[in-house]
Amino acid sequence: MLRSLFVDFNSYFASVEQQIKPQLRGRPVGVLPVMAQTTCCIAASYEAKAYGVKTGTSVIEAQRLCPDIVFVEANHAVYVDFHQRAVAAVERIAPVRQVLSIDEMECELTGSWRERGKAIAIAESIKKEVLSSVGICLRCSIGIAPNTLLAKLASDMQKPDGLVVIEQAELPERLYPLKLQDVQGIGKRMLQRLQAAGIFSMAELCTAPRGVLHSIWGGVAGSEMHDMLRGQWYGPRITTARSLGHSHVLPPDLRQPDGALSVLMRLTQKAAMRLRKQGFYATAMSISVRCEHRFRDQSGGGRDAQFGQMQDTGFFIEVLHKLWHSGLHLLQHPKAVNVTMHGLVLVGQHTPDLFDFPDATETPSPATKGKGRLDAAMDRLNKTYGKNTLYFAASHTAKDTAPMRIAFNRIPDLETEV
Repeated sequence: MLRSLFVDFNSYFASVEQQIKPQLRGRPVGVLPVMAQTTCCIAASYEAKAYGVKTGTSVIEAQRLCPDIVFVEANHAVYVDFHQRAVAAVERIAPVRQVLSIDEMECELTGSWRERGKAIAIAESIKKEVLSSVGICLRCSIGIAPNTLLAKLASDMQKPDGLVVIEQAELPERLYPLKLQDVQGIGKRMLQRLQAAGIFSMAELCTAPRGVLHSIWGGVAGSEMHDMLRGQWYGPRITTARSLGHSHVLPPDLRQPDGALSVLMRLTQKAAMRLRKQGFYATAMSISVRCEHRFRDQSGGGRDAQFGQMQDTGFFIEVLHKLWHSGLHLLQHPKAVNVTMHGLVLVGQHTPDLFDFPDATETPSPATKGKGRLDAAMDRLNKTYGKNTLYFAASHTAKDTAPMRIAFNRIPDLETEV
């Protein structure tokens, strides 16, 4: 029974660039995080892929493979805008059950839509609607199958602009030509565990008993994989965020201790605002610094701290300074930095401190109620008048760095990307 229709937009970042810049259409395009010879492509158009350029290809290697390639700097705010327009376009044809990433979404097929002919007609209507209302460069591949995992595999079988159906009667043989790594959830480590158990092909994976996969995965996830490969339906996975954070590769003029600290300050403020917007408190915080490889005497380092349930920017900045001056400030050639908030607690489960001012020798001074109102006021001002309307002065040097970035499974909230 066909129940899942999976939409995967092809070469999404590069396709958006070709849509908003007609002069790039039909040309090999590489999308870069920053315009620099030392970086790599985070996306490539199909014209560039024909020359072997792909995600992760360095600028120098891309130029060697494809001398005519055109590089553009990523514009994540535009990609989020097109994503929202794409979701709306799909919704006009079929309800979107879940958005899995910036370029992937799934619709559940119900009633007569589960018939092969009607499911294909819906897929074709989605393609037409996207091209007409979002843009002629926004091609997508659609997979139709009994569940989400199989529909995603089907969408990958024919690119670009594909439409593939996998029916229950074809399972599991239809999957045999695929590689183990094609299956979501099988990364490098899981591949090693499968091979250690004697499973080297999709045919061997699909015919392995449930108990064997349960043992390899170390739990119920293995049993679920066994069933999903055979077409069993399952609903969206409900997950609870455990952490949130931001990373940034430093521009050349900030690759020194003061510059790194300034960027860490900015990332901390962004993370704190996201915490409040998403309704969380954090109970731990970590920072890390990665140094330039050419300076082998210093590879980098990290620090972390635990504390009570907090969401106050000023408190996190105090923690940042404490961690930074515990030795990271001595790193002379920083290249990239990261701030992550851990141990997230939902606002509804928040337990206030019994005392407003615990022992300052154990953790930095906690937020007062007045500071909480200050954070709320800053959030409203930045939401109303735009990013950097109000910020902590220590991050002034880096206020225009660390722009919005799109993670694989998170669509940035434009309101918190200050």
